[in-house]
Amino acid sequence: MLSKEQLNLEKIPQHIAIIMDGNGRWAKRQGKSRSAGHQAGVEAVRNIVKEASELGVKFLTLYTFSTENWNRPPEEVTALMNLLLDSIEEEIFMKNNVSFRAIGNLKQLPENVQKRLQQCIQRTSVNTGMCMVIALSYSSKWEITNAVKQILHGVTEGKISENDITPDIIENHLDTAFMPNPDLLIRTGGEIRLSNYLLWQCAYTELYFCETFWPDFNKEELYKAIDDYQKRERRYGKISEQI
Repeated sequence: MLSKEQLNLEKIPQHIAIIMDGNGRWAKRQGKSRSAGHQAGVEAVRNIVKEASELGVKFLTLYTFSTENWNRPPEEVTALMNLLLDSIEEEIFMKNNVSFRAIGNLKQLPENVQKRLQQCIQRTSVNTGMCMVIALSYSSKWEITNAVKQILHGVTEGKISENDITPDIIENHLDTAFMPNPDLLIRTGGEIRLSNYLLWQCAYTELYFCETFWPDFNKEELYKAIDDYQKRERRYGKISEQI
């Protein structure tokens, strides 16, 4: 079993993004309801937040609820929103010196959820350790479309010219402008796709897919993903001799 001591702590990815997949299938195997799977998933979040923070990860971004998830049965969406409210525990963030942020079309969320998010963002803003980011009502297509609209508005007002539009300008108008692009993206649950998650930001991100369902993803599974990442050579289009 891989331990923390076997990792190179000087090469910990600064930004880890995770697609937390498999809650429903985990629950089905356990003979439980899908909501029980989501509840177990929240416990996994708590454990991974603590472990990632202790490892020295600077940003941890979790795909929590996509724009497509609004198409799920209404009772499941309601249960997920209520679970989200219960899971935003400031004590965990304060205890681990973790700040909290959210990205996505937050205006689409119920007002009580929006209010709770803003309270947690404000109260944890004093923390200086890892930043945990949740992607809520999020999709890359929505995010990029929204960035284009903002840029077009700037062009219309004369604040941005055609020659000003560069990849940096686009990145500055994305929801993730406040943090670096992910070094490592982990997807649990056995699926091998990005599912409309951080498509622009993951252009050179190292991808790691595992069969483990999210409720069973523990610190040892995190170590495996980081160990795999540390064995890779990140060339960004260059050849080995140029690195």
